[in-house]
Amino acid sequence: MPEHSSLPPCLLAFPGPLRDRLVAAVLSGEKVSTTGLLAEYEAEKEELPPVGEQSVVIDSDGREVAVIELTEVRVLALGDVDLQHALDEGEGHTSVADWRAGHERFWHSEEMREALGDPEFTVDDTTVVVAERFRVVERLDGAGPV
Repeated sequence: MPEHSSLPPCLLAFPGPLRDRLVAAVLSGEKVSTTGLLAEYEAEKEELPPVGEQSVVIDSDGREVAVIELTEVRVLALGDVDLQHALDEGEGHTSVADWRAGHERFWHSEEMREALGDPEFTVDDTTVVVAERFRVVERLDGAGPV
């Protein structure tokens, strides 16, 4: 198996059931987009990833399961996220309102507020998010080619 340790990790949510569902959606091809908070990048002092960057999707057990490549990175207000992006997240949302409610639960969670270092953190229409689109370029879970 090729060595992927030089690639940055793609950590969807926190380890546990949500990450497991998101990773499964990536592997099935249902999930081709994701959304993070610009505040996360700022808290971790990270630059936004460039289009073309590859990363390794990590499951809840710390295993490398796929290599993905960014095909689009958009910085926009939460209130401007469109239906196609919400659908492409592969989480079964059928409207932007449903997608947003699920994301707000996550972003307002104690775990996320702790990660951001802000116990009162909340989002609104003006909160800046990073909407990423990607494609799987290699599966590492033994299930064969993409």
